[in-house]
Amino acid sequence: MKKISPSILLLSSACLLQSSAVFSTDVSAPIQVSMLTDSQDELHTDYASPADKYNDNTGQAGVENTRSVSDAAADKRFTDEELASLRKLFLQAETALKKNNDANYFMLADQLEEYPLYPSLQYKWLKKHLSRERQIKHFLEEHASSRYADILKRQWLSHLARKGQWQTFIEHYSTTNNTRLNCYYRLAQFKTGEKQAALEGAKNLWAVGRSQPKTCDPLFAKLKKSNLFNQELFWLRFEAALSNNKTSLAKYVKSLMTTGDQRTADLWLQLHRNPGSHIPELLSRTETPQTPLMFAHAIYRLAGKDIYQAIDLWDNNKQRFDISTEQYDRVEKRLALKLAYKNESDAYQRLGQLKNSDYKSKTWRIRVALYEQNWPGVITAIEDLSEANRKLEKWQYWLARAYQETGRPIQADELLSELSTKRDFYGYLAADRLNREYQLVHNPLDVTEQEIEAVRNRNEFLAAHEYILLGRQNDARQQWWHALRQLDKDDYPAAAKLAQQWQWDTVAIFTIAKVKYWDDVELRFPMSYSDKIQENAALQNLNPVILYGLIRRESAFNKDARSPSGARGLMQIMPRTGMQIAKDLKESWSGKNSLYDPVKNLKYGSYYYQKLLNQFNGHYAIALAAYNAGPNRVKKWLPDESVPADIWIETIPFHETREYVTTVLVYAMIYQQRLQSDELTMADLTREVQPLIDVASK
Repeated sequence: MKKISPSILLLSSACLLQSSAVFSTDVSAPIQVSMLTDSQDELHTDYASPADKYNDNTGQAGVENTRSVSDAAADKRFTDEELASLRKLFLQAETALKKNNDANYFMLADQLEEYPLYPSLQYKWLKKHLSRERQIKHFLEEHASSRYADILKRQWLSHLARKGQWQTFIEHYSTTNNTRLNCYYRLAQFKTGEKQAALEGAKNLWAVGRSQPKTCDPLFAKLKKSNLFNQELFWLRFEAALSNNKTSLAKYVKSLMTTGDQRTADLWLQLHRNPGSHIPELLSRTETPQTPLMFAHAIYRLAGKDIYQAIDLWDNNKQRFDISTEQYDRVEKRLALKLAYKNESDAYQRLGQLKNSDYKSKTWRIRVALYEQNWPGVITAIEDLSEANRKLEKWQYWLARAYQETGRPIQADELLSELSTKRDFYGYLAADRLNREYQLVHNPLDVTEQEIEAVRNRNEFLAAHEYILLGRQNDARQQWWHALRQLDKDDYPAAAKLAQQWQWDTVAIFTIAKVKYWDDVELRFPMSYSDKIQENAALQNLNPVILYGLIRRESAFNKDARSPSGARGLMQIMPRTGMQIAKDLKESWSGKNSLYDPVKNLKYGSYYYQKLLNQFNGHYAIALAAYNAGPNRVKKWLPDESVPADIWIETIPFHETREYVTTVLVYAMIYQQRLQSDELTMADLTREVQPLIDVASK
């Protein structure tokens, strides 16, 4: 039987349409490019996979996403000239879509069936014609591995729900994290006779600590008419709302309660806003079933405002209430950690007494001992870690330091000797202590050109390259991460080398991080923008390795990077900071998007770091902390007495800043070796930290 062209299928449908449609070339809303933390030599790859936001398991059942490269190579090979010609036809087809010229569009699309971006054209037409069930099913089957399949399926399911086509919806629904689709699914169940299952699902969707989308309202209307919509459910959502700090939602839930429960809810809201003032009132009232939760919630909140009052009220009254083990442990951990963040000596004992101590609380116990330079306490706290955590380089270093300080030099040197072979912050600190050279440990990926070519010739990667050639970087990135998910893990190194060949530094870095291969130093630490980095380093009297380290940590050399907080560009400058820098340099401010310009961003970022370096008396590590967390906050972290920099860094209260400082410092040392320089040592970058009055003149 002859295969029918998808374009013919769509054209036949188009001829039936009675009204015009407006078409968009956008596959999805622009994604935000953001850099998340990467801990020293290991990257957190959340940033690397923007396409993951579409991966909510609404895809086709039975589609295999880990096929080998040879099995999924493109069926058709094109020369560069043929691709250039097809690219022009693709742009013409997009124009036809924009103009709603279906006849011209289908004529062009019929010539593009083998072009890598053909599925995107079909998707763009179908998303405007969601009533074309046969054509949509054909697309979902024919292009099940395309990144557009999941997107179209979600849109089609929503369309089916809006049209009340519940049986078809149920047939094609699959488990998802998409709240709208889940609400539609439960409503579909209700409409098709599975009322009890629908209401149980509705109950779980309603009792959450956030407002749900309006598409859930018809389902919730059914729930509200059932006996499942009761006071017990109201309290579940009320507590969830306050735990999520959604007071407006909590007030709405309160309005559903009985008069007596509303009075209790009113007090709970007051405890949430001002726990210190209203806990005495709670303690004087007759106890209700909600009182234990209210007391635990109030203490938890108060700990963030006045830890000492919170501890006093908790310790003197916790035995009065039947508080669940989970809530009890949660509050105890919160109180102990808040003490630790303030470097209070009592924190060591309180952390040690936690019944369900986790890694975070155990490591903060170590930090409390470090801050006090209580070396026997450091040893005891490290020994309390699990064997696997105890062997981490960080804690091996601090165990060695503790051994040095407690008269056990042989054991200390054994640990330091092993650590000095590592390419990380603690390895370099250990090397300094033993007066040894830093180890770069460069082992390039063992990948053949044939393996790289096999990845390159897969349709999904060809599509990513086409987006690059079209100048559509967001689409290219989304397409890359989608394509990568279809690769076997063994083929990731070849994909990383392919990205490197495409001079796609950021993508290469995060691709190889997904298989935790850290030793191809040239791939993971590129030398892009070297001329401008050297120029600005000289202008600001900075060692260029610091700028390389900052850029590598801030954006991984992605000039278009944008953080969730709005920082932009290679060195992740906030618009407000950029505006002030422009004023300092007596330049006109060209707006926040000017920070995406690599030339301007490097100029402003290097100026700002030098400004911080001057403010903190030339101390590299403190200036880095200020670059990340802000100078005013860092001033509060400076000690009352001089303290070794390694201890000061380890006891920075913010996890992100603590990891940021160690990461940039080790990256700087790696770049120094790449530049074949030996000007700086880790000891230069981590001089003793002086008190505020001696460090910050501003």
